[in-house]
Order: sequence, then C-alpha cells, then structure tokens
Amino acid sequence: MPALITYRTQVLEDWVDYNGHLRDAFYLLIFSYATDALMERIGLDAESRGQGGNSLFTLEAHINYLHEVKLGTEVWVQTHIVGFDRKRLHVYHSLHRAGFGDPLAASEQMLLHVDLAGPKSAPFSQRSSAALAATLNAQGPVPANAYTGRVIRLPANG
Repeated sequence: MPALITYRTQVLEDWVDYNGHLRDAFYLLIFSYATDALMERIGLDAESRGQGGNSLFTLEAHINYLHEVKLGTEVWVQTHIVGFDRKRLHVYHSLHRAGFGDPLAASEQMLLHVDLAGPKSAPFSQRSSAALAATLNAQGPVPANAYTGRVIRLPANG
C-alpha cells in the first residue's frame, strides 16, 4: 500500500501571510486534520470517543518547513505510522502538492492514548491496536528521511 493520504485541502486566503505563503501555524493545522483522519481510521472517531471516552493527545510535534506553499495550492498529507506501543503512537506526516516530488513540509509527532475521564494515559483498545497493526503492516517500510528523530540544536562549532 502506498502512503496513506489522510487529508487534502486548498491553501485558503486566511492561511497566508504578507508574503503570500502559508503561515507556520497553518502547517500544524493541516497536520492536525491529518491526525484526526488517522484517528477515524483506527477507531477513535467522534462517535467512539463519545462512547469509549478515549482520545489521542499530542505529546510532541516537530515541523520542518521545507518549501514555500502559496495561496490556492492544492496540498495533501501522506501519513506513515513509525511505530506504536500500548499507549503511544509515533507518526510521520508529509505535505505534498502535484508536480513536486519532494515534501513541502514534514511533521513527526508522538501521540498519547488518553482516558478522558482522568484525563490519564490508557492502553489502546484491541480494536485500535489491531487497526494500527494492520495499517503499519499495509504501509510497508517508512521511507528513509532526515525529518524523524531529529533534535533541535545549534552546531557545536556554531
């Protein structure tokens, strides 16, 4: 299975800055909508959250702004599951547009499965764990990239 396309949108006028480029906050919004779509795929849709009282919270997110994205551009997010354990989900989102092979932006995220009654961390349900495993197995290997596992820091000689 090729990369899972989790979200598509056109860059709206309210989302661009004075240079006509997508504002940094809206990259995160787009990636957040992609995470919502992934949640639906693994059994954490709105109805399930209401019945089961569980959701995902973002623990950490890194965004790499790689190429400019302009007003009106049609973009989509490809999502890969990097890994998961009983309570956490590690995802890699990349932003793309037609006619351009490289990602426009990349976001690595660590998400925590939460019992909203606490709120406190909670193991994934069997249904969600099975859906995560099936998606992970179907996607094939996560593409090698320079945008996962990174640490923000200045060079030692900088």
